[in-house]
Amino acid sequence: MNTYLILHGYQNHRPAGHWQHWLAGQLAEHGHEVRYPQLPEPDAPVLEEWLAALREHLGRPAGGGRPVVLAHSLSVLLWLRAAALAPDAVDVERVLLVAPPSPTVTASIPEIAAFADGLDLGVRLKAPTRLVYGDGDPYCPEGADGHYGVPLGLDSDRVPAGAHLNPDSGYGPWPAVLEWCEDPAVRLSAR
Repeated sequence: MNTYLILHGYQNHRPAGHWQHWLAGQLAEHGHEVRYPQLPEPDAPVLEEWLAALREHLGRPAGGGRPVVLAHSLSVLLWLRAAALAPDAVDVERVLLVAPPSPTVTASIPEIAAFADGLDLGVRLKAPTRLVYGDGDPYCPEGADGHYGVPLGLDSDRVPAGAHLNPDSGYGPWPAVLEWCEDPAVRLSAR
């Protein structure tokens, strides 16, 4: 049994049609511990409150070991901020960063601009980390690999026509992400 911490993005109220919601159910059915918290004020997030919620939900799994983290969209920036602020506090088995918004786009949205302010893309990530992003993502039009993958030295998977990898781009059930959860060698592909 593993423990999975699934972190949503801006304005996400954990809808049943999102791949994260589907994944949480699948992992629980397979006997894993799943933490899929509603982060505070998703429509007007406060970085410090999200960091506090992250610390709370990163607590040690009941069966020991370290959690596996899957962060989507704004929570990717949350994860990078937490890793830069307190690298020892984010001791996890591995991480999947999905469809991060570009720092430029994030800075242009007043409600979430603080997440991009001072973002350190030179941070050394301790856990094995994979980036997965879609072509044509309106929240990262320049491409996530150039903003995050290359500067952070991440193993990356590009999903053709994946856009923001959310329900609007057809990502409800996503078997590839479930396969990655059970085998980190699996490459992330289209639904």
